[in-house]
Amino acid sequence: MNLMSVTEEIAALQKALASAKSELTLVRTERDLLKERLNKFMRKIFAAKSEVSSQNQKDMFFVFNEAEVLGAQAQPAAQEEDGKDDDQDAPAKKRAKRGRKPLDPALPRTVVRHELPESERICPHDGSPLKEIGVEASEQLDIIPQQVRVIRHERVKYACPCCDGTVRLASKPAQVIPKGLFSEGLLAWVIASKYCDGLPLYRQAALLGRFGGSDLSRNTMAASLVRVGQAVQPIINLLRDHLLEAPLIYGDETKIQVLKEPGKSAQSNSYMWAQMTQGSGPDGTGPPIRLFAYSASRSTAAAQILYTGMPAGSVLMSDGYAVYDQIAQAHQLVHLACWAHCRRVFNDALQALPKNARTADQLAAQFIALIGQLYAVEARAREKELTPTQLLAQRQLHSVPVLERIEALLLANIHAVLPGSLLGKALHYMSAQWSKLKLYVTSGEYPIDNNACENSISPFVIGRRNWLFADTVAGANASANLYSLLQTCAVNGVDGYKYLRALLASLPKAQTADDYEALLPWAIALPAD
Repeated sequence: MNLMSVTEEIAALQKALASAKSELTLVRTERDLLKERLNKFMRKIFAAKSEVSSQNQKDMFFVFNEAEVLGAQAQPAAQEEDGKDDDQDAPAKKRAKRGRKPLDPALPRTVVRHELPESERICPHDGSPLKEIGVEASEQLDIIPQQVRVIRHERVKYACPCCDGTVRLASKPAQVIPKGLFSEGLLAWVIASKYCDGLPLYRQAALLGRFGGSDLSRNTMAASLVRVGQAVQPIINLLRDHLLEAPLIYGDETKIQVLKEPGKSAQSNSYMWAQMTQGSGPDGTGPPIRLFAYSASRSTAAAQILYTGMPAGSVLMSDGYAVYDQIAQAHQLVHLACWAHCRRVFNDALQALPKNARTADQLAAQFIALIGQLYAVEARAREKELTPTQLLAQRQLHSVPVLERIEALLLANIHAVLPGSLLGKALHYMSAQWSKLKLYVTSGEYPIDNNACENSISPFVIGRRNWLFADTVAGANASANLYSLLQTCAVNGVDGYKYLRALLASLPKAQTADDYEALLPWAIALPAD
C-alpha cells in the first residue's frame, strides 16, 4: 500500500469519525430535549404549581387529610363553661388566651335551659329553697339541613251568581320559566351549587332525594339551567356594555369540551373566553365585572366579537397568545404582557433540570430572581397602599433598573442557547413579548400581570373537573352566562344565591332598560332572609 492510499484512507476515516461525532451530538441533543419535555410533563402532572401559594397548597392538602392533620395538631374545641384558664396554677406569666373563637353573633340562637330538679333546689345546710342567681352559658354550632317543600299555587276563580257569562281567574306572577317545575329558590340553589360549589347535577339530585324531595331527572334540571341561562341574557348584555367602557380589560381563555357541537367531534376542544375589569375605584370607573363567553374556536374572529366596542387607547392585559396582538392592533389598544406567564416559562426550564443542578447561577434562576425583584416592588407598594402616582414613581426608581438588567441578560444569551430547549423557548418568548412586558412601568395604573383574570377562571376550571363537559352548545352558553353573574357577584361582595333568587323573581317583570339596570349584581335589592 503506497503512502497516497494510506493518506486517503486516514482522511476518509477522519471524515467518518467527524460525521459520527456530529450524529452523536445530534442524538444527545435530541435526547436532552426529550428528557426536558418528559420532566416538564411529569412535573405538570405530579408536582405543585409554582404560582400556588403555600397557604393554597395547605388548603388543597387538607381537602383529603384535614382530620388527620388538624387532629394531630390540636384538641377538639371544648365548651367553655367555667370561664377559667386551664393554667391558673401556673406562674404569673401572660399567656395567650385559649379556647375557640366566638360564634357569629348574627346567627339566630335557640336557648335551651338546663335546671336542677325540684328535689335538688334545697340547701343541704338549713333546708331553705335555693334561688336562681344567674346562668352559666356555653354555645354549640348547629345546622338544619335543607328543607324541601312544595309551593302550591291556587288561582281563585270568581263567577257572577246571577248569570253564567262572567267567570274570572286570579292571575299568577310571571315566572322566569313559565309553568316550570322549580321555584326561583330551587333554581338559585341548583345554579349556585353547580357553578359556585362545583357540584354536578347528579349529586344535587341525590341530595334533594335525601332531603325528602322527589326523584328528579337530571335532564329536567339541566334543561331548567339552560332556560335560566338564556333568560338572563339581557343582564349579560348590560354587563358587557359596562365592561367595554372600562379603561382596562384583562383577557384570557380556557378549554371546554362540548359533546354535541355541529361540525366537531365530541373529543375536540372548544373555549371559554374570560374578560374582567378591575373596577371599584376612580380609575376603574365602576364596579368590577367578570364575563365568560363560549366559542367553538380560539380564533381571531371569535375574539373580535368580544372586544368590538373597546375605545382606542384603552388597555388590554393578556398572555402571549398571538390573537390578542391582532385585537390590540385592530382596536388601537395599549397592550400589556403578563410577567407571571414570563416567569412561568423560565420556571419550567429550571424545574426540568436535575435537583442538584438547580442552582442560583443557572441562567433560568437568574431571570427568576430578577423577575422576583420586580414583584417585590409591587408587594411593597400594596403594603403601603400607594396611589397610582406614587406607584409610578417607585416603578421608575426601582423597577426600571431591574428591567435594564433583564434586557441585558436576555440579549447576551438569546443566541447562545439551543432554541428548541425549554430555556431557549423561554428566552425567545421573553424577546417576543419584551415591548409589552416593559410597558407596565410607564403608568401606576397598569398591572404587572394577568393573574387577576386567571384567578377569575379558577372556579370554572375547578367546576369543570367535576362536571367534565357541556352536553350542547346551548348548555355551554348558559354556563358562560351563569358563571358571569356569579363571579361578578363574588367580586362585588354579593351573595350569589340571594342574588339569583332576587333576580329570577324580578326578571319576568322587567320591561325597560332601567328595569334591567336595576337588576345588575351591585344594584339589585336583595331579600332580607
